Amino acid sequence: MDKAAVTLLICTRNRCASLAATLASVSRAVSAAEGIAVEVILVDNGSTDATPGLIAQWRAEQPFRVISVEEPRPGLARARNRGLVHRAGDIVAMTDDDCILHPDYVPNLVAAFAKAPGPAIIGGRILLGNPADLPVTVKLEDHPMVAPPGMFPGGFVMGANLAFGADVLAAVGPFDERFGAGAPFVAAEDTDFLLRASRLGIALLYDPLIVVDHHHGRREIRDETRVLAGYAFGDGALYAKHLFNDKRVRRMVLTDVCDLRLDVLRPVTTHAGVRRFYLFRLFHKARGFLSYWRRGSAETGSPVSQP
Repeated sequence: MDKAAVTLLICTRNRCASLAATLASVSRAVSAAEGIAVEVILVDNGSTDATPGLIAQWRAEQPFRVISVEEPRPGLARARNRGLVHRAGDIVAMTDDDCILHPDYVPNLVAAFAKAPGPAIIGGRILLGNPADLPVTVKLEDHPMVAPPGMFPGGFVMGANLAFGADVLAAVGPFDERFGAGAPFVAAEDTDFLLRASRLGIALLYDPLIVVDHHHGRREIRDETRVLAGYAFGDGALYAKHLFNDKRVRRMVLTDVCDLRLDVLRPVTTHAGVRRFYLFRLFHKARGFLSYWRRGSAETGSPVSQP
């Protein structure tokens, strides 16, 4: 088989129903990518539902290379690192197990990297998959963007639709397994990766033609509030990790404090479960910051797990 041009990495845990829809969209997208060699790496992060059987059945039905990996220890970053050990593609793309790839995802992804000026991380558009879901964890900009070198990259691109060259992975190293879903610091594993990459001069780009639909299923206000708190907690831990080696983080800390006045001047009203948005965000960032210093500063980001 030809060497893969694209490695698509999907990590999953106990989401058999949504994973089935994701895998169906992958089949459609790969079949529409004429002339582009694609491999798919599926990492089961300790599922106890019907996920293992679904993966085995889907894998057997595909005409392209599918690698199935198990990582029983919980943590999205850990699962990603486990899968990346098996990567063969020149481009590594990641999506979540509740996302649907658009049919032109693969050729648009390859075209975006062909236009990149050098080593790059490229994120794509993340649309709301179901209008009944709350409009969170989406990325809606419809125009290409380039992150300025001094920009704090949080939210510029997102892990549900993120890709990078193999050269970027070699330069930046693995995801920090203390961050992300299922890990102590809950979120921000993608922002940590972006910070480390941009510090090396790697370009951060956004291409709206690379599109997935996100069927996240969060419809209750309390679910949205919990997600926002988790994101802020992860960002706070990230601040603590990079405070002394990245001036962008120090600027963000100052910005977050100054933004408290906006709760009075321009209050955010789009999150019904949060009365004072900027105070809410700063409070949970402070929690994450303190949590990092209590337990994270004594640890190092875990290396890539070996097969």
